[in-house]
Amino acid sequence: MRDCASQPDKLHEECGVFGVFDRGDVENIVGLCYYGLYALQHRGQESCGIAVNDNGVVTAFRDLGLVNEVFTKEALTNLGTGQIAMGHVRYATTGTHRRANAQPLVINHIKGSMTLAHNGNLTNAAELREEQELRGGIFQTTSDTEVIAYAITNHRLTQPSIEKAVEGAMNDLKGAYSLVLMSPRKLVAARDPMGFRPLCMGQLGESVVFASESCALNAVGATFVRDIEPGEIVVVTDEGIESIRTHCSSKTSLCVFEYVYFARPDSVIDGASVHMARMRAGQYLAKEYPIEADVVIGVPDSGLDAALGYSLESGIPYGIGFLKNKYIGRTFIAPTQAQRENDVRIKLNPIAATVAGKRVVMVDDSIVRGTTSLKIIKLLREAGAKEVHMLLSCPPFLYPCYFGTDIDSSENLIAYNHTIEEIRQIIGADSLGFLSIEALGDVAPGCKLGFCNGCFTGDYPVAPPARSQKNKFEEPLEPGFLTQKAAED
Repeated sequence: MRDCASQPDKLHEECGVFGVFDRGDVENIVGLCYYGLYALQHRGQESCGIAVNDNGVVTAFRDLGLVNEVFTKEALTNLGTGQIAMGHVRYATTGTHRRANAQPLVINHIKGSMTLAHNGNLTNAAELREEQELRGGIFQTTSDTEVIAYAITNHRLTQPSIEKAVEGAMNDLKGAYSLVLMSPRKLVAARDPMGFRPLCMGQLGESVVFASESCALNAVGATFVRDIEPGEIVVVTDEGIESIRTHCSSKTSLCVFEYVYFARPDSVIDGASVHMARMRAGQYLAKEYPIEADVVIGVPDSGLDAALGYSLESGIPYGIGFLKNKYIGRTFIAPTQAQRENDVRIKLNPIAATVAGKRVVMVDDSIVRGTTSLKIIKLLREAGAKEVHMLLSCPPFLYPCYFGTDIDSSENLIAYNHTIEEIRQIIGADSLGFLSIEALGDVAPGCKLGFCNGCFTGDYPVAPPARSQKNKFEEPLEPGFLTQKAAED
């Protein structure tokens, strides 16, 4: 088992995608992509990239880091201009944190070029990759996005168009994938048949924009048109917009944690406001856990809306309990363990005037490993809180997620190894409560899709991977391997 104290205590979602097809309404297509990705930065902070298509010639730049770090003025200028552009922000769940795994991927093949960006996780990536390698496929990355690129390219060799190739590849792909891709003359968006990850379409004049969340459309001045349906392929050309629905079905499973934590509160996903869903979760918490307290506070950022909902339902005053340092950047690169352990104090500072001498209800989105909750409660007690009652706007995490988050096993999940009472004692709270599964299913009544809650129940809408997704090129050699191999050779 790995050292839990050195690991992040929040779930991380894999990626955000963005794409635009300009029909003469976009003054600066690179700048538009930049601001679209900036609005999606919360979905991935490890790497980012932009690719621009100028009459079939693709120029791309991608690197490790945040959007405003990677895309300097010089980098943006060097991308030039074009009629189609797309971008990506990434957090690694399949494939390690290295530049080669940054997206979008640019693929050149006998039928032309294809540029691809992906949000989600395939459950059959290992099998597909092995099949492709046995046919002579050579991979430059360790992410499943390149597996998708191979699958589409294989079909493109026998199909008359890129959209037909995507349609054929979707017969091979299993799991979660929201895609934006471009060929020399087309921009294509596709969503897996279950709809695990969000994807929406907007318009800027006559130009078409795709994004993981509607907040990115707002950021670039585009008007929200609709969500891409699960299983749908949308193709944009100079002639217009075409929708292909051969993979659409009635069974859908959007990741419910999009509403709890991943998405920005100003986004609307599949018909439901993220902000309202979080407030509704807080209202349910107030009904399930009535607590005598003096103030309700939320842990920034996703806990704030739920805390407001708890306050409105319970009648207990809402207060600003923490100041969040918005300029902290990427604390995961802190050079020493002591600094890493202090990252909560760097990011959050309690406001003593709100909590001193008071019974506090603190609302957060989740507990994964428990290390952050322990530190936050300690900070509140140091600030003078008389009692700290912690409530979570989702059920306990018990099982791995195979569809685009970084929960790859149960062993490091605190709720899998401890009872709720034991967790309460470990983190030092006066009481502890998790939102019920029943309430979670009702937090977004306007949502048009069903929900996946496999990480809470172990009941997955798609079969889990038959074998580990860990890539053999990411595993260290066993001691003595090189000596043994040399003797064999």
